[in-house]
Amino acid sequence: MLSWLIVVNFLVGQTPSPEQGYKALTTKAYVPGQFPRTVVDDAWKRWGHTIKPVNYWSEFRERYGLAEAPFPNDGLPMGLRASKMPLGGPGVCLDCMTCHGGSLMGKSVIGLGNTALDLQAIFEELSGQYVDRVKTPYTMCNTRGTNEAGATSVFLGGFRDNELNISLPWRNYGLVDSMCEDVPAWWLLKRKKWMYATGEADTRSVRSIMQFMMHPLNSAGKFHEEEKVFADIRAFIISIEAPPFPGKIDQLKAANGKTVYARNCAECHGDRGEPETYPGKVIPLEKIGTDPTRHAGVPKAFGDFYNNSWFSREIPSGGNAPLKARLTSGYQAPPLDGIWATAPYLHNGSVPTLWHLLRSSQRPKVFTRSFQTDSHAYDWEKIGWKTRIVEPAAIKSAKPIDQRKVYNTTLKGRGNGGHLFGDHLSETEVFEVIEYLKTF
Repeated sequence: MLSWLIVVNFLVGQTPSPEQGYKALTTKAYVPGQFPRTVVDDAWKRWGHTIKPVNYWSEFRERYGLAEAPFPNDGLPMGLRASKMPLGGPGVCLDCMTCHGGSLMGKSVIGLGNTALDLQAIFEELSGQYVDRVKTPYTMCNTRGTNEAGATSVFLGGFRDNELNISLPWRNYGLVDSMCEDVPAWWLLKRKKWMYATGEADTRSVRSIMQFMMHPLNSAGKFHEEEKVFADIRAFIISIEAPPFPGKIDQLKAANGKTVYARNCAECHGDRGEPETYPGKVIPLEKIGTDPTRHAGVPKAFGDFYNNSWFSREIPSGGNAPLKARLTSGYQAPPLDGIWATAPYLHNGSVPTLWHLLRSSQRPKVFTRSFQTDSHAYDWEKIGWKTRIVEPAAIKSAKPIDQRKVYNTTLKGRGNGGHLFGDHLSETEVFEVIEYLKTF
């Protein structure tokens, strides 16, 4: 208890630094090595090559859906970080930007959700020193570009007591690994009061963004040690601005779209501008109608663990109560800053473009895309990613890594129904709203 009070008192009155947060985010590992560096450097041997490709790191990034690091990173892609293996020797671990670092129009973007990532392939192919494929304890990625972040917290939390000491045997708080979570952009955090798709956690929380550190080889003391560092990282996160739309905007059409948007969208999503214009509404499941798997996927048992643990004892500067997680009735309607950059849409990434989001009957049921993130892969008319329809029978015999490239909306957690709020608009109005959204 004394150490916790010391940490709290140390944090009070300190102003977190975005500059220090960026440095901490891009230079430091927060978990031990998860993959031997030799395996990472020689992954081509597991791909069926007989000699190392000349463009090896380009193929590596494309295979696993990682972007090039826009900062010095020991030759590794963004999302991987050099870290010593538990028994010594050079290794590599994941970091925040595995999921929160993407690529757009040929540029790597810190804070953009990584919608090309295949986390399952990374763990299966890079974890083992002497085996070609490792069986993961739960599914980490069902469809490329989504992940099972909630399941990861539930899995890792099962190894901890309320003080975050290692506690065995593992407790199953109701792990669900079929949520297919789409990663939100970091720049949205500054406008929200609650984070995550269901609005479960207070956005002022530093500790909530440290959950990935529950790696079994991190001691409880590690969380106390790094809390101020993560306060700086959070400060950097909320300093990030949404990228402006890089194409042409028809200002007259956008002006018309603003009127349509005000009548049909602003009540839930807010408008452009300062945080106070965003209402932060959670829309009940029966009204939003989108796939309920994510809402039910982080169970009450884990919420009780969280709210009785070190994570929930944080009192923010100027506050007088700890930041507890809450149970909500549905999904949070997010602010739409930089929405052009954040395709695919909905909390499970099941809708490829804004046009499909506003035209529910036209949403593809089983589809794939190139997973390239340049201008040729982008749908400049409908705003999102170009896709092509896939016949389900065509993927039954495909390798798992290729099956994960196909989004099948008939499977659990991947439904693309609901959010019917644009269906009554005319086609002209739909494209006017889309034009206005380009200005966000």
